[in-house]
Amino acid sequence: MKKFFLLDPKLLLFGFTISFFSSYGQTFFISIFNLEIRNYYKLSDGEFGLLYALATITSSLILVWFAKLIDRIDLRIYSFIICLGLAIACLGMFYLMDYIFFLFLIIFSLRFFGQGAMSHAGDTTMSRYFDIDRGKALSVVSLGMMLGFMVYPLIVVNLMENFNWQIVWLLSFISVLIICVPIIFYSLWNQDIRHKKFISELITEPNQKSWTTKEIFFDKKFYIYLPISIAAPFITTGLIFHQIFIINQKGWSLEMLAQSYILFGFFSIIGLIVVGPTIDKFETKKLVVLILMPLFFAVLVLIFFNSYISIFFYMSLIGISIGIFFPFIGALWAELWGLENLGGIKAVLHACSVFASALAPLIFGLLIDFGFGVLSMSILTLIVILLSTFLPLKYNYIE
Repeated sequence: MKKFFLLDPKLLLFGFTISFFSSYGQTFFISIFNLEIRNYYKLSDGEFGLLYALATITSSLILVWFAKLIDRIDLRIYSFIICLGLAIACLGMFYLMDYIFFLFLIIFSLRFFGQGAMSHAGDTTMSRYFDIDRGKALSVVSLGMMLGFMVYPLIVVNLMENFNWQIVWLLSFISVLIICVPIIFYSLWNQDIRHKKFISELITEPNQKSWTTKEIFFDKKFYIYLPISIAAPFITTGLIFHQIFIINQKGWSLEMLAQSYILFGFFSIIGLIVVGPTIDKFETKKLVVLILMPLFFAVLVLIFFNSYISIFFYMSLIGISIGIFFPFIGALWAELWGLENLGGIKAVLHACSVFASALAPLIFGLLIDFGFGVLSMSILTLIVILLSTFLPLKYNYIE
């Protein structure tokens, strides 16, 4: 393990940092302000879910084209552009205007640059430049996101007790500019040398098939592994976006939710520690059918238990699920379709994931508006888990 961290520590720092700061565009962060945003614009759960879905879907469509740039331009330039975009989006939330279209633009920008482009950049970079230790490298990227899950809710809740909620977004804007961007440039200082080495290694492996983005749409494996690749983003986004509704229904408090994110982060890290070396030893397409099991049990806890302590079991299981999910899926797509055009290919995956995460707040929000509760949301998630797991399970059995 020590040898792995010494292999390219600056690149690992890049992956960790860009993933950590992508939190500002993730649903778990935005949803903390769900009530404040809805009150500001006088929106229902379903209405805000619709706007959130439209903004996220729009970002996913543009991401398919935009994220291909990571295969064509210097990673330093690409990373600076997307970090600057996220910073401007955070500043826009601070200067929130009374026009609903302005909120749409801000949500779009947060989702596009944060959840979409920054997550994609960290994931693609680790998959591309780490070959033998790809699983461990992807775990480092996910560790950045998990640390964000772990610390940001506590920080935000404490800040909101003393300051206006929009001040939090101003501080987010400042942190991207004075912390994230300098670390990105420091960690990518020798990127031109790193990339030349990567290109030379590709040339020395002529027998390795280089899939294009267009070709994967004609490969049946794409349709077999896509559902399980986007199931977790759909489910976790829906549950986290409407987490305030869920805790009110279950009788849990906001303080308990914030505290539960500590266990969420801790168990997600446990998942990362376990899954990284596992990916490096086994074929991911054989083990991928197991990745939604923790999420399955988390939903069962949500259905059958209402006690205060159950929120900590629920969030711990979701943490394990997310901890193992993202490194697994990142390695899976690199294993299935190669590295040369990985940026464009993963852009398709991220766009589909973003699209799925866009539908979840809308669908769950409509269920809430029509009078359905946590049970209906839970049954829907169980159906998604079972159906998306069935396809690769059947394919691996036949193969």
